[in-house]
Amino acid sequence: MSKYIHTILIGGAIFAFSCNSNHRHVENLMIKGSDTEVNLALTLAETYMATDPNISIAVTGGGSGAGIAALINGKTSIANASRPMKEEEMALAREQQVYPIATVLGMDAIAIVVHPQCSVQNLSLQQLGAIYRGDIQNWKELGGTDEGISLYGRQSNSGTFVYFRDSIVRAEYSNQVKQMNGTAQIVEAIKNDIHGIGYVGVGYILDKNGAQSKGVKVLAISRNSRSTAYLPTELKNIDSGFYPIVRPLFQYTNGKPTGQLQRYLQFCLSPEGQALVKQNGYFPVSEIYWQQNKQALNLAYAKATLR
Repeated sequence: MSKYIHTILIGGAIFAFSCNSNHRHVENLMIKGSDTEVNLALTLAETYMATDPNISIAVTGGGSGAGIAALINGKTSIANASRPMKEEEMALAREQQVYPIATVLGMDAIAIVVHPQCSVQNLSLQQLGAIYRGDIQNWKELGGTDEGISLYGRQSNSGTFVYFRDSIVRAEYSNQVKQMNGTAQIVEAIKNDIHGIGYVGVGYILDKNGAQSKGVKVLAISRNSRSTAYLPTELKNIDSGFYPIVRPLFQYTNGKPTGQLQRYLQFCLSPEGQALVKQNGYFPVSEIYWQQNKQALNLAYAKATLR
């Protein structure tokens, strides 16, 4: 049984119990969007529902674009997005009298993964962009074996697709990129392709104890050919800003959240919620976004320190 179905059943069970036993009003929240955030969102929702019988939360993925579209069309309470909303999305939202407000759930490092047998250990941002543009097509050009590079990425409705294209590739992707439906599919493809390379949210390759998944190798990334390369799997490299591919994970609501929705989002940013962020392989909200969150959610507590 999938986590999504499990979540729906939990919510349904709570709803039935509430109606039949105590005649409580159960508020239903919908969360839709980023595939990068979906497993984390499921964990947060299940944990929160276990403490409050008056809320039922359903979580689905589909990509950042799908979540944002659902918010604009009034089909979700929260749109999870691993990228900022585009200007045209904001304009369309205003036409629908939807006024998106963003909070930042956590920080995500995008990891570059290859097969364990790949002899390459690190890349620069310039090399990585050239690979995904199709300018570098053989591992030999990077100090590896004389074999063609197999490219794996996400579909165009993915926030990670957009972020990686705009920030790293800085052009259109090579037409040789195999577009996968989800991040987990990229990980599985790399495990079975000796010549493959892919980009994934670091939460998909780290377990709750910070240990790396077997079957893939993570490459160290440098800002340029003259600088040191760093791994995204170590918190110190994220905190210091040394690892160069880090982005915020957004939660968009229609206007400033109130009531149960506000309380749920406050839970996500509480010490308990941020601990779950970390246990799922991501990183707590950085200071630069904390003031934004405080304004959006009327937070009364200080930033959680989780190290």
